[in-house]
Amino acid sequence: MIARSLAIDVGSSSVRTGLVDTRGRVTHGRQRALDVARAQPGEVELDAEQIAHHVEELAHETLSAGGAVDAIGITNQRATTVVFDAATGQPVGPALSWQDLRTVLDCLTLQSTGLRLAPNQSATKAAYLIRASGVPPERARVATLDTWITWRLTGGRSFVTDFSNAALTGLVGPPDYTWDATVLEQLGLRPEQLATIVSSVDHHGTADALGGLPITALLGDQPASLLGQCLVDHGAKITFGTGAMLDLVGGISAPTAMVRYPSGCFPVVVRSQGGQLTWGVEGIVLSAGAALDGLRDGLGLFSEVREVEALAGSVESSAGVWFVPASVGLGTPYWDFGARSAFFGLTQGTTRAHLVRAALEGIAHRGADLVDAAEVQTGRAITEVRVDGGMAANAVFLQSLADALGRPIEVGAQREATTRGIGLLALVGAGALELAEIDQLWHPHRRIVPRTDDATRLAQRATWRWAVDQVRRTIPELSEIDF
Repeated sequence: MIARSLAIDVGSSSVRTGLVDTRGRVTHGRQRALDVARAQPGEVELDAEQIAHHVEELAHETLSAGGAVDAIGITNQRATTVVFDAATGQPVGPALSWQDLRTVLDCLTLQSTGLRLAPNQSATKAAYLIRASGVPPERARVATLDTWITWRLTGGRSFVTDFSNAALTGLVGPPDYTWDATVLEQLGLRPEQLATIVSSVDHHGTADALGGLPITALLGDQPASLLGQCLVDHGAKITFGTGAMLDLVGGISAPTAMVRYPSGCFPVVVRSQGGQLTWGVEGIVLSAGAALDGLRDGLGLFSEVREVEALAGSVESSAGVWFVPASVGLGTPYWDFGARSAFFGLTQGTTRAHLVRAALEGIAHRGADLVDAAEVQTGRAITEVRVDGGMAANAVFLQSLADALGRPIEVGAQREATTRGIGLLALVGAGALELAEIDQLWHPHRRIVPRTDDATRLAQRATWRWAVDQVRRTIPELSEIDF
């Protein structure tokens, strides 16, 4: 008999639900956008009550349409932060998105004490929300989105977070990767304000709000995407959405500190089971799909993103035009927050089709940068890359990526792999699937091989690095900031 799970996927701008079975099929999907507020530059807020409401409503819709399931899995954007009142169960303020930068100055001030935190981590967001709320400290509770949704679905009985989420808060450290008392003290946080850290695969409570179903898996979105693309013990994937994230399973042992490596990559927990942590590395592109949004909204090069593939495909090349996507700076491996986007090589013959194709090729080269950095960090050759996210639907982009990488890429039938991954892990937690069996569920929908020879590719990569050098330190004072 085929078992099924309910997958709950809470992202940066929407909530998704779907049913996932032991064959890896995803059905009865539902999605609803979240309201994202940007009252001031650098501020990005979400409504925690709306998130919980959407989760329950979509989950009921999916279960009503699809029927009975055996377990629930929850995956989420890892650093978005909620603080709620334990006495009332209500949020004490907005949820601060991972993109929210209001605590930049707090992070810079803490550097003088030797504490290195980034504003996109949960640590300073939590301290800010508690200070701003005025709620008595003994009643304040800090939650990443896995914690918040589990708390709500279980009626407040489960206050937990898994290692993949906790490891990115800035509040944990070696040797056991539990809450770091020294960091908590510096931020004015108390241990009782924080959730219990648990394994990704476990019984995390009973969702009374959904008919008493067991919650058997909690996992951050990027690690869930790895499992959704059937990467259990080795291999790399890149998710191309608003930004882009490369995650690679294995290649490193437990780090001595949760800080960025010289390669520009970060150590991440990709899952945990029975108290055993599986590690990997992650690299980040700050602007991928967002770069296309800017070309649409700011420059009017096209009206809808769905036009991009046909427009870029109407020309055989970018005709010598290069584009570096860096509207909010450069991530891995450069980490220059003062870099800004630019086109190079425009002539009188340049058309908007050339510009759009150059944009796709520039994002592809940023993907190649991630693979280069991961190979440097782990010493492992990455022979092929699996790709998901919204841009995985664009054939011109995928060919550009394969050419920039000089190796094949594969795309699954399910572009949003996070939903599939957390559903499969929930089935592991329910005893209906073995983790090792997930490897066998990969059946690529498309495989794209490079069309560019090595000499041409290396020359293009050299030109790419020249273009990146031109945009660095566009805003020198921001380039001096390092987290």
